[in-house]
Amino acid sequence: MCKSNKNWDNGRGFYTECEEELYDHSSSPNPNESESKLAVPGRPGNRESCASRCNEKFNRGAVCQCDRQCPQHDDCCDDYGHLCTDLYSAPNSCQGRCREAYDKHHPCHCNERCRKFGDCCEDFDSLCGDHEGFSHSSDAITNEELQSISEMIYKVDNNKARKEDIVLNSQNRVSPSETGNQVDRCPEPPPNGSPSTCCRLFTYVNEQLFSKPTYAAFINLLNNYQRATGHGEHFSAQQLEEQAVFLREVMKTAVMKELYGFLHHQNRYSSEQQFVDDLKNMWFGLYSRGSEERDSSGFEHVFSGEVKKGKVTGFHNWIRFYLQEKEGLLDYYSHNYDGPWDSYPDVLAMQFNWDGYYKEVGSAFIGSSPEFEFALYSLCFITRPGRKCHLSLGGYPLSIQTYTWDKTTYGNGKKYIATAYIVSSTQ
Repeated sequence: MCKSNKNWDNGRGFYTECEEELYDHSSSPNPNESESKLAVPGRPGNRESCASRCNEKFNRGAVCQCDRQCPQHDDCCDDYGHLCTDLYSAPNSCQGRCREAYDKHHPCHCNERCRKFGDCCEDFDSLCGDHEGFSHSSDAITNEELQSISEMIYKVDNNKARKEDIVLNSQNRVSPSETGNQVDRCPEPPPNGSPSTCCRLFTYVNEQLFSKPTYAAFINLLNNYQRATGHGEHFSAQQLEEQAVFLREVMKTAVMKELYGFLHHQNRYSSEQQFVDDLKNMWFGLYSRGSEERDSSGFEHVFSGEVKKGKVTGFHNWIRFYLQEKEGLLDYYSHNYDGPWDSYPDVLAMQFNWDGYYKEVGSAFIGSSPEFEFALYSLCFITRPGRKCHLSLGGYPLSIQTYTWDKTTYGNGKKYIATAYIVSSTQ
């Protein structure tokens, strides 16, 4: 059960997931975090910027915060994502930094005056020369633009379930204070304690959905992982091909074409292949959550689910939920939130037992296509890494929280996805 990191319904949303599922707190991602000092009043940018403040302790005297918990409390400084997550601003490269403002903390620079001062990064000419630059960090993406593109993605999701494709039995709704009780709220629980078929969340799902190319490719990925952290993942040639097939299939859809077009227009990617390569790394790249090397990935955590320290972590996908429930491996207990949508995709925040391990609150889209979830989580991770990302779906607001994996990187300092999940349907 979560302790200090709970942030239950206070009129702004339905919950904030425990941060402890992201990191082993006995080993901080930042070795200097315990020694970080409070900001000193009067330093430039000290009160309204994260300059020289990344990962400091909570500072009550500051206008905004730069600690690792600020994304959860939505009180980060505006430049937290740029300065403290550094997803697309590797300091030794101009990738994602063309024409950015001078920053004395960077060892090399990518602005128009760097030639004059002889401090350009080595790839300045190739990335920021007299041609259309890639990923100008000054091209900030606004909340209004995120809401617009998310509405477009929602509109073009032609593979989502129809209302008649899914029949839900959501049963009892519990209060925020009851989610940790681990009580099955089934009206007629079976006497032997096994999951009751009459109390399943999914009464009916039209499995013809699963024959669609993106669904089939997605489902093929779900059995490629060991759910317990601490056991290294090793992909066969066939499993690597299944990842490639999934990416190829989703990129054929209108959903992912809209997403790429938006990010290309925003100068985040110069080609579709560059975008796909980045998706492969950020989602499927392996890193270590436990003692074993390379035992986890963003895709495994978010879509398939993991077990760490005796509890379920991640597991935010309705297809995975349905398939595990159908096999008798998952017992639905209750829900504490049901979204306002009267068609699919909808949102549900649930309590359930996954083959002996409990999930206190797990949010998931219901009835969405695989490419829809993949697109929205990717959009938020790329544009608002480590922060809440405010979207709009069918006229209703929705927020997604992402976290970066900070212990290891890929490419030129880019970060893997640690997790992504829905935190609110209100702004």
